Amino acid sequence: MSGPALHLAVEIDGEGAHPAAWRRAAHSPDRLLTPRQLARIATVAENAGFTLITLDDGLLPPAASPHPVGRIGAMERAAFVAASTSTIGVAPVIPLTYAEPFHVSSQLASLDHISVGRAGWVVTEEDRPEAARVWGRPLVAGPTARARESRDGVEVVRALWDSWEDDAVIRSVATSRYLDRERLHYIDFTGETYAVKGPAIVPRPPQGQLVVLGGPDRVPAGQLDVALVEGRDLTAVATAAAAAGTPRVFAEVEVALDTPDATAEQRVADLERHAPWTDRGRLRHIGTAKQLVALLAELRVRVDGVRLHPLVLDEDLPVLARLVLPALVERRLAARPLPGRSLRSALGLQRPANRFAAAVQEETR
Repeated sequence: MSGPALHLAVEIDGEGAHPAAWRRAAHSPDRLLTPRQLARIATVAENAGFTLITLDDGLLPPAASPHPVGRIGAMERAAFVAASTSTIGVAPVIPLTYAEPFHVSSQLASLDHISVGRAGWVVTEEDRPEAARVWGRPLVAGPTARARESRDGVEVVRALWDSWEDDAVIRSVATSRYLDRERLHYIDFTGETYAVKGPAIVPRPPQGQLVVLGGPDRVPAGQLDVALVEGRDLTAVATAAAAAGTPRVFAEVEVALDTPDATAEQRVADLERHAPWTDRGRLRHIGTAKQLVALLAELRVRVDGVRLHPLVLDEDLPVLARLVLPALVERRLAARPLPGRSLRSALGLQRPANRFAAAVQEETR
């Protein structure tokens, strides 16, 4: 079949998309926070041929929300996964509502170095008032204020990634210089609520700019590489994708699949006895692997990729790996990422020029 291949991402936080997913997990609850469990899930996703894994995050304590009752920070988990995989992209979810953009920039640049150019970043907002107290920060109230923090934060992070030119590290033994200071730049950012001078404390990431993913309703499209769009049906997804205005568009899709032991409907009903599967306005597939392949084939003409949210990772991910991704690859609807390629390259995105180096070159002409 002609046409571009679909890029597949999967969210692997916790036990799955359902808040009661832990009740159907294939391991005891105490293993959720172990490196071995995280590495196992990441390895299954990589071997299956996913382009990208994402790792959700949250700061509120157990029992304060319907989200997982225990997790290690997304950045720490992403660093571990990056060092234990070789081809799959790794993108932690990091909101900028309260986090310091300078620290986020440094952490993400380090992640790209660890992964040798396979890092991404999912930008979100923190809208729960309790999170402000956890951070010890004043409450950022209302969607306009949260959007401002995301907009300014992404601008700072991206500028800091460019504050070192690619050849700033010279390691000159003859002159006893590690850096060429002329190739480091102040970003001199001034926003509505804070200012950042820079430069960064970490060299420019291998990708130049990490792949930035997020909702175009929360982050300006011009700051995103990949828009994550939602919609309860194909028409809504297509409409959101057409309006995204970003280089790439991924649809958010929640999936519950038939397994050898139970149908998707039976599995969902079992978990619904304990907690509701929150409707987030996303496309949702509950059915067979063959039906999901057909759905993804339809989505391919509307979006560049999908981010799957499996109902229960231990049950749905093996079905995706065994039946869904192989069928998509066989029909040339999806392609496996190749070893040695950056995440930007895997997604067909160019490595951007350094804004400060380009400005200097323009001035010298």
